[in-house]
Amino acid sequence: MKSLHYAAALAGAALLSAGCTTYYQVREPAGGRAYYTTDIEETKAGSVKFTDEKSGSTITLQNSEIREIPKEEYEKGITSSAPGVPKK
Repeated sequence: MKSLHYAAALAGAALLSAGCTTYYQVREPAGGRAYYTTDIEETKAGSVKFTDEKSGSTITLQNSEIREIPKEEYEKGITSSAPGVPKK
C-alpha cells in the first residue's frame, strides 16, 4: 500500500513538472551579448545551438555562459528594446 502511494506521488510530481518551462540567458563572453531561450542543444562539436526568443534567429555559439533565470527576468529580457548589449 505504501508503494502505491509513493507511485501516485511520483506520477503527480511528473505531471506537475511536465508543464514547467526552464528559462535561460545565454551570454557570449567575447561581445557580452545576451540571448534568451527555453531550449538549448549541445552539438557534437561542443557548441550550443538555440533559438533566440527575442529575434527568432537560430544561434550557434562556440563559447558561451548559460544561466538559468526566473520567468520574470526572461520576459523582461525578450521585451526590452536593447538588442541584448550589456550596459556600460
